[in-house]
Amino acid sequence: QVRIVESGGGLVQPGGSLRLSCSGSGFGMDYWSIGWFRQAPGKEREGVSCISKNDGPKLYQESVKGRSTISRDSAKNAVYLQIDNLKPEDTAVYFCARRFHLCSDLTEVGFGSWGQGTQVTVSS
Repeated sequence: QVRIVESGGGLVQPGGSLRLSCSGSGFGMDYWSIGWFRQAPGKEREGVSCISKNDGPKLYQESVKGRSTISRDSAKNAVYLQIDNLKPEDTAVYFCARRFHLCSDLTEVGFGSWGQGTQVTVSS
């Protein structure tokens, strides 16, 4: 059974860092592109970052570019999103999902098997 689970969220002060984990079971994550998305209170879900399969493109939303890194750990069948210099506007529930094709943009088109999300709260 295909399953994706996010973890690593929490309460962090502005300027802090978090590493979010996206763990897969029932499939090999290396064979899929993995996207990170977030949904802030009262807002629509938006794409944050995407890592392609087969060493394809990595994409970042402008608001996190330069302070975030998406990466894979094949041995752990996981994808990570490190975000540094966190800001209150990063507060959201963060989700990951898989897509068969390479990352071409940060829309939800083609993404499925969504996890339940992990809450990130940036506040002093």
